[in-house]
Amino acid sequence: MIAGRDAPTHGEAKNSWLTGTAAWNYYAITQWILGIRTSYDGLLIAPVIPKSWRGFKATRKFRGVTYDIEVERAGDGNHVSLEVNGAPVPGNLVPLPPSGTKTMAVKATLR
Repeated sequence: MIAGRDAPTHGEAKNSWLTGTAAWNYYAITQWILGIRTSYDGLLIAPVIPKSWRGFKATRKFRGVTYDIEVERAGDGNHVSLEVNGAPVPGNLVPLPPSGTKTMAVKATLR
């Protein structure tokens, strides 16, 4: 809805948060800024956070497993180094865990 000519704020859009905008913002922030996305082969960690951020922590549930994710900035770039349960993993894909796994600890370092 757009405010009409008689409104004090003529032309202003109303109720934007009721039209799906909030959902799309959540999607954009979590999957493309924080960079936590699902894929067929696992959980992709590819943050593109501002250089002024030291990092962040997030919890993500995916296929019955809880991922405790910590992202830490150690340089100015967005190249990701991953550790999963304390072991280095090449690339930025957290592979699917063995059946029965309940939690995974993920540490991503941006360089």
